[in-house]
Amino acid sequence: MALLTPQGVKKVFQFEKPKGREHLRRLLNWEEFDEVRDSRRSILLDTLYESIIFAVGKGFPWVEVAEVVKFTEELLKETKGCSITEAVTILGNKLRDYQGQFNTTHLLALCDYFHNTFIRHYKLYQYVLGQDQEVNLTVTHLEVCAPPQPLPLAEGMDRDIWQLEQQVAELSTAEVQKRTNMLFLKEALHMEQDHKLQRKFSEVPGQPSRVLKREELENLISEAIHVQIECLKELLQYEIQITFDILDLKLQKKTLNLKAPIPSPLLITGQPGQDESLKLHKANKGKKAKAKK
Repeated sequence: MALLTPQGVKKVFQFEKPKGREHLRRLLNWEEFDEVRDSRRSILLDTLYESIIFAVGKGFPWVEVAEVVKFTEELLKETKGCSITEAVTILGNKLRDYQGQFNTTHLLALCDYFHNTFIRHYKLYQYVLGQDQEVNLTVTHLEVCAPPQPLPLAEGMDRDIWQLEQQVAELSTAEVQKRTNMLFLKEALHMEQDHKLQRKFSEVPGQPSRVLKREELENLISEAIHVQIECLKELLQYEIQITFDILDLKLQKKTLNLKAPIPSPLLITGQPGQDESLKLHKANKGKKAKAKK
């Protein structure tokens, strides 16, 4: 209590509550403690801190504010384990003892304060501060993910328009995928065609330097043409199907664009630039009307 000076309690009051409570703990020469696990000491510190707030709010001088903290701490210690009748008697005696430290107005305010807080809830104070409690406490540290920072409202758009853009983007992606599949198929068919031709040429009997007969050459050419026609037929069928699919996708996009909702212009008031332009527009209209007259 030696460090509990008028300047010290003034700093406690000027700080925000968490920092003020910590400063008060140091002024009281208390060791650091766990606010969660040592709830009794935390509540006691709250009680002393609230007594400072009360005294300052009632206009007590800083010297008397320090005395109020001392008064509160002594009262809590001396009434520990007493009945409420004994507590009222102890409170009355202490008020008489402190008559020299407070004027009559402040002494009455202090009496009312402790009657309305400490005495009114005396059993609760005794239960929390006067008895050892068996505490089974489990502490779990959870990570809280804050929501992402939203975009500025000026960059927002109507929900229906956003949904339309998403649908159009999906159709465009499907169209690109169709064209990509077409390129892959062309490459695969060309490779298959080359493989079939190589296989047909390898089936020709005889030595490589032997001259083919007319009939053998005609059969070989006929089979090669047949292979090319089959591959070209398959490619053409797929190209026709892909073309129809792409045209259908384009038609869907066109239909969506025709059904697109028209965004209603938002009238934003209170902006200096907009107000000035509106005034200038009205002034120009007035000048034109006068010129016509």
